[in-house]
Amino acid sequence: MGAAMSAEMIDQLNERFGISGMAAVVAARGGLAAVRITSPLASAEIYLQGAQVTSWQATGTAEVIFMSEQSRWEPGKAIRGGIPICFPWFGPKADDSKAPQHGFARTAEWQLETIAARGAEVVVTLALESSAATRELWPHEFRAVYRVTVGSELKLELSVTNSGQTPFSFEEALHTYHAVSDVRQVRITGLDGLRYLDKPDGYQEKSQQGEVAFTTLTDRVYLDALEDATIDDGSRQIVVHKENSHNTVVWNPWIEGASSLADMGYEEWREFVCVEACNCRDAAITLAPGAEHTMTVAIRVG
Repeated sequence: MGAAMSAEMIDQLNERFGISGMAAVVAARGGLAAVRITSPLASAEIYLQGAQVTSWQATGTAEVIFMSEQSRWEPGKAIRGGIPICFPWFGPKADDSKAPQHGFARTAEWQLETIAARGAEVVVTLALESSAATRELWPHEFRAVYRVTVGSELKLELSVTNSGQTPFSFEEALHTYHAVSDVRQVRITGLDGLRYLDKPDGYQEKSQQGEVAFTTLTDRVYLDALEDATIDDGSRQIVVHKENSHNTVVWNPWIEGASSLADMGYEEWREFVCVEACNCRDAAITLAPGAEHTMTVAIRVG
């Protein structure tokens, strides 16, 4: 599901959708098509491959999104960092160990539908629909629409519609890599008292006591996590607000996990923490024919 877009096609998209002085469709890293936004409120970059946000920086603040310097920029290859969209499954596919990790949405080419100015904000809308390629991996008819609003906060809306004749269930996550100064100094609040599944400990169910701190590989699915989570990075706080998301995933691979990732630098594990809006496992979404589900995330810097 990955093929390089020609420079001519990218130019045509820019002619159709670009907004002078605010948004342009460009050939970005690896020649991949991306929407580059520079508005009075913020700058951002969104790749059409995976509809992946790879940068968001509110004016007067530091970059919020982490990207690995070792990331691949190739058609059909996952981009390490940014905000990958996990859909229609999270992690490995339950019934097919050979299927791509986290689904096919993050490596598929999404269709650019609109770029619109809303005052000083810029709203980018992208879409992905079922095709012969997706049906080989997941035999359902769907339409996914992703709206990214770039402003003094970053708003992400993932809507999935069942366009077929039978119900289906899916998992989803917005796998956000938040840039931090040093994960060993980071604390996360807003999850105190919640139950979580501890993946490194065989998905044992545990209870969060106080703040989340990082001293080793951390990979947790927090259950019934409906409130804001705040990443305290010392000099700044990143607040993650979400709606229609029942899980919050917190992940950092630490040194041992990062060393097994070919597209991550040896020391880069220190520079990010993933705090992800998610509906997975028992919180998977079931849609009747014609039904729609929208998960929303808003990220702001405090």
